[in-house]
Amino acid sequence: MDRLSASGPGYIRFAAPALVLIGAGFDLLTPADYHGGPLLAVACVAAGATLSFRSTLALSALALATATGLTVRHGTFGHAPGVTEIVNVLLAGVIGLVVNRVIARYGRRLDTVRTVSEAAQRAILPTPPRHIGPLDIAARYRAAQSEARIGGDLYAAEDSPYGIRLLIGDVRGKGLGAVGAVSVVLGAFREAAEQAPDLLELAERLEHALVREGIRRSGEDRTEGFTTALLAEFSPDYRTLRLLNRGHPAPYLLVGGTVRALDAAEPDLPLGIGGLCGRRSGPDVHRLPPGGTLLLVTDGVTEARDGAGVFYDPAERLAGRGPFQRPQDVIDALVSDVETWSGGHGTDDMAVLAVTYR
Repeated sequence: MDRLSASGPGYIRFAAPALVLIGAGFDLLTPADYHGGPLLAVACVAAGATLSFRSTLALSALALATATGLTVRHGTFGHAPGVTEIVNVLLAGVIGLVVNRVIARYGRRLDTVRTVSEAAQRAILPTPPRHIGPLDIAARYRAAQSEARIGGDLYAAEDSPYGIRLLIGDVRGKGLGAVGAVSVVLGAFREAAEQAPDLLELAERLEHALVREGIRRSGEDRTEGFTTALLAEFSPDYRTLRLLNRGHPAPYLLVGGTVRALDAAEPDLPLGIGGLCGRRSGPDVHRLPPGGTLLLVTDGVTEARDGAGVFYDPAERLAGRGPFQRPQDVIDALVSDVETWSGGHGTDDMAVLAVTYR
């Protein structure tokens, strides 16, 4: 069984056989001037688009046998009307087989694209370590362009002499066009996280890397390229959590069944356009109690809308669902709820990073 037989909703596989039954029933139950041959022809083409090659061949043979039997019953077999009906179903069967092969070839190419894009994503955006010290870490990524499976959201976690540092960000743009900027930000973060003594200098190094990269670009990417980012730092003794927000959605603190947004005391511009303001804001200081979880998200979560156009609110939707034992449990609950909220029609990349302090 090839990939066509497993694609799409399960009930789709019954559409073509149902059309054969309906066509035969219509032909038998209606006056002689009405024929079910067109429905049999449609069934052959529908089979090519929804079933495997063998199933399409079998259904086309069934439709052809049904058409032949109906012409015999009506006494038109061997005459022009009967021959025309049989030939129509035969041609539809051939078309269905051709359609099946074309779709199968496209499917194989799509699988190749997905394999390459997944490999590129793993290389550029590797999964963070599951444990760093007393911190348990989990992450999830979903690209808006499902065929490409890669986009402009990013996350990273690094252990440094100054404490454990986290990054989550969202590069302007979507799809493969944002991959270059993602690689620049992540590369700069991995290097600077080891060297920068504080989050302000770390953010400045990321800004410098983006500005330098922007000079090499053209068009809107040169003049309007930016990256929203949130930097987090746990002190070496894990008693202090510092957050530096550069135009990114606020993170959330989950303790027991409570969920609270950690909004920045002083909002600031995204990375890459910091030169538009004279002074950059400093980090906010918080505490992550044992058992608590820090949840970092991109706007694919906060800008997900329901049927009425209402934005998704993690603090409201996740409240009362805890306590969560693992960061992966938090992400599973969040992603599932976002899918339910939006009806599975998210239009933006979505990245989630959760850290639980054991």
